[in-house]
Amino acid sequence: MRSRWLAWAGMFLVLGFVGCGRKEAPPEPSKSVALPSAPAADNAVLKVLATSDLKDIEPLQDMVQQATGVKLRFKFGGTMESTEAVMNGKGDADVAWFANAKYLLADAQGQSRVKLQEKIMLSPIAVGVSESAAKKLGWDDAAKASKVTWKEIAEAAKAGKLTYALSNPATSNQGFMALMGVVAATSQKTDGLTAADVDRAAIAAFLKGYKLPGDNSTYLSERFIEQQGTYVNAFINYESWLLSLNQSGKLREKLVLVYPHEGVSTADYPLMLLNDARRDDYQKVVAYLKSEPAQVWLAKTTLRRPIVPEFAAKVADVLPSQGMRVELPFSPDRALADGLIDAYLNEFRRPIASTFVLDTSGSMEREGRRQQLVQALHYIAGADRSLTGRIARLTNREKLWLQPFSDTPYGLQAFEIPGGSATAKGVQIQEDSDAKQQSLADVRQFAEGLRMRGGTALFDAVYQSLQHMAAEKAKNPAYQYSVVAFTDGENNQGRSFAQFKQDYLALPEDARSIPVFMVLFGEGNERELSDLIKVTGGRLFDARKTPLYSVFKDIRAYQ
Repeated sequence: MRSRWLAWAGMFLVLGFVGCGRKEAPPEPSKSVALPSAPAADNAVLKVLATSDLKDIEPLQDMVQQATGVKLRFKFGGTMESTEAVMNGKGDADVAWFANAKYLLADAQGQSRVKLQEKIMLSPIAVGVSESAAKKLGWDDAAKASKVTWKEIAEAAKAGKLTYALSNPATSNQGFMALMGVVAATSQKTDGLTAADVDRAAIAAFLKGYKLPGDNSTYLSERFIEQQGTYVNAFINYESWLLSLNQSGKLREKLVLVYPHEGVSTADYPLMLLNDARRDDYQKVVAYLKSEPAQVWLAKTTLRRPIVPEFAAKVADVLPSQGMRVELPFSPDRALADGLIDAYLNEFRRPIASTFVLDTSGSMEREGRRQQLVQALHYIAGADRSLTGRIARLTNREKLWLQPFSDTPYGLQAFEIPGGSATAKGVQIQEDSDAKQQSLADVRQFAEGLRMRGGTALFDAVYQSLQHMAAEKAKNPAYQYSVVAFTDGENNQGRSFAQFKQDYLALPEDARSIPVFMVLFGEGNERELSDLIKVTGGRLFDARKTPLYSVFKDIRAYQ
């Protein structure tokens, strides 16, 4: 393991849980900040494409304008879709701000898009372990916790002693970098990691403890708070997020932060210039963000560490003295990154089992809604090889049930995607087998056969699907279960929401632990659907202004 200490370097994602962190008033503009003298171009807005974890820094819009005269406007998006937008030049942004740019800059196309980059702040990956679990593992003592290795973490996960929440490694930075941490720490190489260096047994062991997936830290925090001490006892995320959770007062017990002994991966939040015509405005913004007032405000408000070393002492009262570890090597080899994501989706993670509840009521014939639904099913069962397309596709070993409904649920159809042939060593993207291609074609054919008529018995269909998933879960608990429901209208047949809630609360705990994700488009009743997901612990996706197939990409990240 290379011995350079984490001076001020970086890796991938973090924060966004605004209500948990300390709050500081925005700083006054510093008179000592040396800003470039060129004025903002006709006071035009500087458009910033930022990942959703950075929503907590929105106050910077006013702060930067007051200090520099530059008008910032943030547009937030998911990590992978934002990365893809920059790579293909469709981001409609002058500047991009991600937790980390290493994946983006490992690609020649990505490199050509980024004109300049400046790192702004830091947050290392940490394993937040509930105090009681840390005590059982012998990690609660500071001296012992400082010696915990990635290998020990993987062994505890394999033994069922560490069960954790983690953002989906295929769609989020911190999930991906946690996997990369295990890869780097177990490779016994100090540099030049390749896809062939991946220790498959170590990855498999580590993922045994992965019990609570999701696409973003806000959703995972809500679920973790509900399930801490029963289903999960740890949360792997960036330090700033875990510190915020500890400050929130919402946890059943606080988290002990473990920084793996071999090293960590660190988000360094590069601000990247995409539009060279806005270079002067970009440099003004960078100069302000790296000034003392902004660095201290960012640290105290978001609990991310200053990028400028001399400001660290000014926030020592709010940030742990530990956490500064060796920076694990990051390979620029895209074959490693792509192979690891592909292997995670198709080999290593718990396989998915889900029921898609499909509204086929008469109103679905209006305004091309049937075609949207068919197109979305084609999308997940198609051959889109784009970055986001690969994530949305049905994966090896997956079990899928399609449950149409109108006046009543009917015609439940099961599909099973066969497994692939794993490589003996390392990771690589696998081509689809003939059997998988046939299974995907069967899904597409079923979608084409959907016919729209009758009323909308939404709550009957969701309830019946939950019962079905619970029965499947009892037979095979090794899968990750969920229900995904699509509707364009109000429930007007069968159970009312009140009846559904009553019946749902009477279901066994195993059934109630299965999340229900709702997709709203058309004239669906948003209030009732929001109430439903509050009861079932899922999430509502709004497809009224976004193509339905695009919403599928987001849903898949939660499965």
